[in-house]
Amino acid sequence: MGMPQAVHRFTVDEYHRMGEAGILDEDARVELVHGQVVQMSPIGARHAACVKRLLALLAPLAGHRATVSIQDPIILGTHEEPQPDVALLRYRTDAYEAALPQAADTLLVIEVADTSLARDRDEKLPLYAGAGIPEAWLVDLPEDLVEIRRTPERGGYIDVRVARRSETIAPLAFPDVALAVAAILG
Repeated sequence: MGMPQAVHRFTVDEYHRMGEAGILDEDARVELVHGQVVQMSPIGARHAACVKRLLALLAPLAGHRATVSIQDPIILGTHEEPQPDVALLRYRTDAYEAALPQAADTLLVIEVADTSLARDRDEKLPLYAGAGIPEAWLVDLPEDLVEIRRTPERGGYIDVRVARRSETIAPLAFPDVALAVAAILG
């Protein structure tokens, strides 16, 4: 038996330097998860349409209450820089131009899952919980529902409930913003 191979876990700084050096194409659909540069699933029409619907539904918040971020990076730690489909961030006048948002800036993350369901549920949601993001929604397109996860603890969310097409849901940070699940699912 040989020595086990050591795996290099990239830091967020190294990942950014790879981008600046042109090692990673700026249009490449990749994210940094557990220190690994991971290829993201291709976006199909149904997934893309759902993200557009979420943007339209959440846009009224975008005034001075929150920043709506679409498929942009969030730094969660030394080795984590995922790109959630949608994120609701604390409002900042500079729109995070000075630095990428971090977990503490993030009020809600939403992952839209079509083909990426297992990866979103098993890898990305625990990542968000581990970083202390208070709420994560998983839009499960195949099952036609939204999983709402709240109360992060030890790399998971304690409070998990399923919202179906006939229901209305609201982000924890903005209980006055009622979104029809049917409007999210299309």
